[in-house]
Amino acid sequence: MSSNVPISQNDITAPTPQNTPLNQAPIALGLSRPTVPDISEDSEPTETDVQGRLADLVGKSSGYIESLPVDVKKSVEALKGVQVKQNELQNQFRRECLELEKKVRESVIYIYALPPQKTPLFLCHQYLELQKPLYERRLAIISGTAKATQEEIDAGTQASLKDNEDYAPIPADAPGDPAPIPEFWLTALRNHVGLSELITERDASALKHLTDIRLSYLPSDQPKPGFKIAFHFSPNEYFENEVLEKTYLYQEEVGYSGDFVYDRAIGTEVKWKEDKDLTKEFEIKKQRNKNTNRTRLVRKARPTDSFFNFFSPPVPPASEDELDDDELEDLEEKLEMDYQIGEDLKEKIIPRAIDYFTGKALEYDMMEEEDEFDDFDDDDDEGHFDDDDTESDNEPPARRRGPPKGRGGSGAVNPEECKNQ
Repeated sequence: MSSNVPISQNDITAPTPQNTPLNQAPIALGLSRPTVPDISEDSEPTETDVQGRLADLVGKSSGYIESLPVDVKKSVEALKGVQVKQNELQNQFRRECLELEKKVRESVIYIYALPPQKTPLFLCHQYLELQKPLYERRLAIISGTAKATQEEIDAGTQASLKDNEDYAPIPADAPGDPAPIPEFWLTALRNHVGLSELITERDASALKHLTDIRLSYLPSDQPKPGFKIAFHFSPNEYFENEVLEKTYLYQEEVGYSGDFVYDRAIGTEVKWKEDKDLTKEFEIKKQRNKNTNRTRLVRKARPTDSFFNFFSPPVPPASEDELDDDELEDLEEKLEMDYQIGEDLKEKIIPRAIDYFTGKALEYDMMEEEDEFDDFDDDDDEGHFDDDDTESDNEPPARRRGPPKGRGGSGAVNPEECKNQ
């Protein structure tokens, strides 16, 4: 798609968490919190280091959105208009679930007297079905298979002005028809704090072919609840797959607090084309035959960092006794990170992709990060904890029992519980 739309003569850098301005209003509440840490390869940063990095994001615009051609800007504005409808639909769904929760709390018997079209499960399926046309419309505008309407553009402009009074709308008489949006999903993923750390420059070349990301929930007749994320690609030089999927499973029973508990994840096997495996690096080494003293060149592969490792998730051990404490802690961190990225894709990036493309979502993400660190500092300042030099310091830390928790609800009929029934 990008070859059809000339962006600029300048070397434009797509917006990322390191260079996108924070001049937009925070997006609606109710999204999952990004907990994937921003860790450098050399050392683990402190809370202050991470907070400082987040503060450095303010006001650093790459100029990418501003430099898009007017016809592409029209499509971006139209996506904001589509998002307005998505937000309205989500508000309607939340209110229906809240009303149902109220009635359930008032009378336990009520839930058993509900007609089929008023059960939590039906409401969730109805909501997901209502979303589909909006996602289809989003795909059509991004790919250019359908032109954005003036009504969608006007709705997007009104939303932008509501968020920012100083926003400069596209002139009504601006020439050109709405055009495809190049590298939409690559830009959106790079504007997520956790995912931006996973995407290498080599990955970016493949992710330019990413055309859509879709969410679906596992059927209720499956033994375990969960959800599936599907990444759709156009034909490319890297792999044969048209769709790469990642399925997240919860345990059959919720935890004590009512939250779903993460069980495991299953990824699609990527069918790499010859010499195009982005999860490996190849090096040439010399080998000498001890008997003949001859040498030969051997090509060896070694694992390397890549976004596409996402489709080969870590596997929990059958028993904790199979690993020592350090190995177990390392595995738990990987499981937590993998699960958190899946939750953020489900709750944030897929439903609000345009906000990540423009960088609007970053302000909300940063507000949560800052609140988290503020709470940490407040607790520390209260002086509730003193240094303890007793022998207990030398004792190994207790193992955390059980996998990371999901984001199910703790109430009688929480929207998140609805999704997984």
